Amino acid sequence: MIRQSPLALLPLGLFLALFIGSGLYYQSAGVDFAFYQISAPVAILPAIVLALILQKGRLNERIETFISGVGEHTIITMALIFLLAGAFASVAKAVGGVDATVNFGLSIIPPQFVLPGLFVITAFIATSMGTSMGTIAAVAPIAVGVAEATDLSLLLAIGTVVGGAMFGDNLSIISDTTIAATRTQGCEMKDKFRLNFKIALPAALLTLVWLYIQGSSARVEAPGEYELLRVLPYLAVLVLALSGLNVMVVLFVGILLAGGVGLFATDGYSIAQWSKDIYAGYTGMQEILILSLLIGGLGALMKSQGGLIWLSSMIDRLSRQSSDPKKHRRSGEVSISAAVALTNICTANNTVSIIISGGLARDIAERYGVDPRRSASLMDIFSCVVQGMLPYGAQVLLAGSIAGLSPLLLAGNIHYCWVLAGAGLVSIMLGKPGVPASRH
Repeated sequence: MIRQSPLALLPLGLFLALFIGSGLYYQSAGVDFAFYQISAPVAILPAIVLALILQKGRLNERIETFISGVGEHTIITMALIFLLAGAFASVAKAVGGVDATVNFGLSIIPPQFVLPGLFVITAFIATSMGTSMGTIAAVAPIAVGVAEATDLSLLLAIGTVVGGAMFGDNLSIISDTTIAATRTQGCEMKDKFRLNFKIALPAALLTLVWLYIQGSSARVEAPGEYELLRVLPYLAVLVLALSGLNVMVVLFVGILLAGGVGLFATDGYSIAQWSKDIYAGYTGMQEILILSLLIGGLGALMKSQGGLIWLSSMIDRLSRQSSDPKKHRRSGEVSISAAVALTNICTANNTVSIIISGGLARDIAERYGVDPRRSASLMDIFSCVVQGMLPYGAQVLLAGSIAGLSPLLLAGNIHYCWVLAGAGLVSIMLGKPGVPASRH
């Protein structure tokens, strides 16, 4: 049996102190590219060493625990998506696909609606696909091109894409988070969707208004010429993604189509150049791939040392302090939301955080009379809120890598997640949307 230990969370604190603290230090010193001076994959190394020291048992056993976390299924899946996304973005840009797609989009969308349009398109794709990662991989390069063709902020454009992706991740009935939340809480997906939608829709509408205001003064030069043939790889990726095809297969098909366009429609483009572009895409994802693997290992060490169990027990202990739980449903909802949010900060994976905290959330829901549909809805919302704002989370890392942006700076510009967090808290305070407590 794993013993509870708050010290198990100390390595995460060390990593965040080095990662964020170094950036703030160099920024205060006036150093250019302050948050790039110490990269995250390097900043996490002392944290891993500390976690290995805190871990009990023989050294080989500690290392095996770390390696098992590195090789965890979701971590390896993300790593493969990173590689394929980088390759597709690199090849599509090299053959003119990004420029053609941007010019095509700017020719049919009024400038003031560019940002709201990006959000709506991304949200629609993510809801249909059920994955924020695949959506970001497909749309982020287009957002980069849009920012370059206008006077819009690149941070704002990429933040819009991540926000739209998290909207879909939160609402999609085929999303891993939805499946995990409904299974752990014992409710139907359609019921959880209805409750989620009543909170996410107002947040999305407020975000759209904000994006319209931010982009209303955007100036766009006359869109350049474009060939629809070069838009084909992106159109194919979007259509295949909406069909429900596995995201890795979708990206692989995109690489093939983009390469085909280059070979048959671009003078001087060869198989050798195609190979170089694919590899360039791989190398562009090197930092986030390494960081994801190392975070997986660090998470496994903290979990085996009882850090997550301690965190859950503290939340459970606080939730039991009320003398009359049935009259304090709001406290129960706050505890459920805090449990999944704090677990997500430790694991950097929204699906895993829901699975880990699911049992505790269900127990709190039963004691406080919180409807399972409401509990599942809150878990999904606050896991997506945290995941969309974590500078070391896969979504922010992927988007930042594609756009060449610091994940720390990007996290502050994902406005939808901040608005959704506010909407979720207001929902808890007001107790709306409400559901009959009798339906357990």
